[in-house]
Amino acid sequence: MNSTALPLLTPAQARQESLPLVFLAGAIIGVLGGMIGLGGAEFRLPLLIGVFGFAALQAIIMNKAMSLIVVITALPARLFAVPLAELSPHLYIVLNLLAGSLLGAWIGAHWATKLKSKTLFRVIAVLLVLIAVLLFVTHFFPVDPLDIPAAPRTVFGIVAGILIGLVAALMGVAGGELLIPTIVLLYGTDIKIAGSLSLAVSLPTMLVAFARFSRDKSFSILGQSKRFLISMTLGSITGTIAGGLLLGVVPNLVLIPLLVLLLLLSSIKVWNHD
Repeated sequence: MNSTALPLLTPAQARQESLPLVFLAGAIIGVLGGMIGLGGAEFRLPLLIGVFGFAALQAIIMNKAMSLIVVITALPARLFAVPLAELSPHLYIVLNLLAGSLLGAWIGAHWATKLKSKTLFRVIAVLLVLIAVLLFVTHFFPVDPLDIPAAPRTVFGIVAGILIGLVAALMGVAGGELLIPTIVLLYGTDIKIAGSLSLAVSLPTMLVAFARFSRDKSFSILGQSKRFLISMTLGSITGTIAGGLLLGVVPNLVLIPLLVLLLLLSSIKVWNHD
């Protein structure tokens, strides 16, 4: 008896066949991020690796592209909520952090293109743990802004910018989860102002990392996965808006530990990913 075997789909083909699921996944991630005032890229990266089967560098580049689009779409709404006139007195903060973050982004993107895939998975796993710890600490252990003289604070700002640029490039994120607490702690700005300033730092920092990634052959994944990229980005934007509207609906006492647990479980999965 003759039987016809069903054709096997490659991971790339499977991703293209499940675009509604891709949109839904992006929306869920966007809601999670929006409910804590972030874009959700730190949750999206392990999903790209563990669920949709992207290689480490491909996942970082895809995540960076989506983060870039989400930040650009968030800028008009953010400027409406916090006018430019309120931000201009704090321009020195943006310039101080950019002095480090642009360099950090280039170095981080360069490292990402040179590391072996297994090593990159391990780096991502460690960074997910770092983000989980920061998420927990910044929400449950608020600290007063540091009282530092202007000159040392400028140096600390450059160093912090380098580290943030490195992490953002290695994870393909905007870096808001690191930038906002840094701006509040180091410069003593209001949390609402800090959120807008973080976008002003994130955008050029991401563009620098993106420029470095564009020189690597893995950058071609964006062209190969255009429909996937569009679907998940639209889902992410939709979810982020919905999450923003739900901000405060779920108590932080419940939401933050759940998100921390999700990041820790994701880090284990990414660490063991082959």
